[in-house]
Amino acid sequence: MTTRKPTAPPPQNNVLGTPLVPCSTEPMTGFFRDGCCNTSRADVGAHTVCAEMTAEFLHFSKEASNDLSTPHLEFGFPGLREGDRWCLCAPRWKEAMEAGHAPRVVLESTHARTLEFVPLAMLQRYAIPG
Repeated sequence: MTTRKPTAPPPQNNVLGTPLVPCSTEPMTGFFRDGCCNTSRADVGAHTVCAEMTAEFLHFSKEASNDLSTPHLEFGFPGLREGDRWCLCAPRWKEAMEAGHAPRVVLESTHARTLEFVPLAMLQRYAIPG
């Protein structure tokens, strides 16, 4: 039996209503590991927020039982460092924002589905240029 990797959906839009642009290929991010924060029904975690990692957020995430800084090479995960961009789960970003530890976001690379969890005005407060 082989495990099938989900296939990427057709082009999607960002929170600004324009075509989604890549978030990061170094490290390779996204639910589909294609560099974009696009999504599908298979993405139950909503990996839709393109965020730039900070030491503060990485520590917060580790304390919240989601260690993003430790490499897991067996899964092709290099571990994240400050300055890396990564497609975060929208609920986790919101949780970090409410706790005062949210990383900055790239609106052009943040999928429109994020608006189901966080209002655009809040994302705009944390926006950085793509």
